[in-house]
Amino acid sequence: MKKYLSVLDLTVIIVTFLLFTVALFTKGLTQDILIEAGVLLVSIKIIVMNYKITVSNKAILEKLDEIKETMHEKANGVE
Repeated sequence: MKKYLSVLDLTVIIVTFLLFTVALFTKGLTQDILIEAGVLLVSIKIIVMNYKITVSNKAILEKLDEIKETMHEKANGVE
């Protein structure tokens, strides 16, 4: 998972969680904490989407490389 999450992603996760924790203790369990929880969940969702897109892009690039190799072999008459 380290190769998909950059240092910036990990930093955003840690900072967001720390800010959420600070907001929890400073604001208490009021209605405002729902806004903070929403921000935390949106941040996590964006990071998870980034991870899934990275995995998907890697798979697409591998398939494209296979297609390129096949086309190169057929162009050179090797089957």
